Amino acid sequence: MSMEENNLIEILEEGHKVDIVKYIDYVSAPQAGAIATFSGTTRDTFEGKTVLELRYEAYKPMATRYLSYICGDARSNWDVHKIAVAHRLGPVPVGETSVFVAVSSVHRGDGLDACKFLIDELKASVPIWKKEVYVNGEVWKENSEFMEKRLELAEKRLESGESLVKKKRHVVGEEKKRSCCGSKVRVQEDEE
Repeated sequence: MSMEENNLIEILEEGHKVDIVKYIDYVSAPQAGAIATFSGTTRDTFEGKTVLELRYEAYKPMATRYLSYICGDARSNWDVHKIAVAHRLGPVPVGETSVFVAVSSVHRGDGLDACKFLIDELKASVPIWKKEVYVNGEVWKENSEFMEKRLELAEKRLESGESLVKKKRHVVGEEKKRSCCGSKVRVQEDEE
């Protein structure tokens, strides 16, 4: 659990359910005229396949650190009072909550915008991995937000001339074939 700057961040071990009331109570305050929440629950089907459960794994110290950064970003962009973020690990059966975000603010606009930002950034950058378990198999799933974020960061690096290696890299095209990791991006490397 991490608690700083009026943030409550919890990565819940297997067997612990998300206590929605706990997080709403945490963000509640007399000066807050709004509480915005997001609850991500396991649905029973995906692309025509029957889902039994989702399973989550994470590197907790890094996931907590990323969530703390994201909370800081939300605070720098919106006038929010308190933030609570919880994510379960292990199996999450159909109908149960796997992730919950609560934000309190003076006005609803800030709370709603910050809540949307927090869940979108969580899915795009926090090292929490999801496996969907079906009646006839299972597959690790990659969030589309994660792939979009990676491509966006690569494009920013290219624009700024930043290089992580001593080679110039640029994206030369996107293949239409889908894999377990989304659309493949072909990278051409030129020696500098």
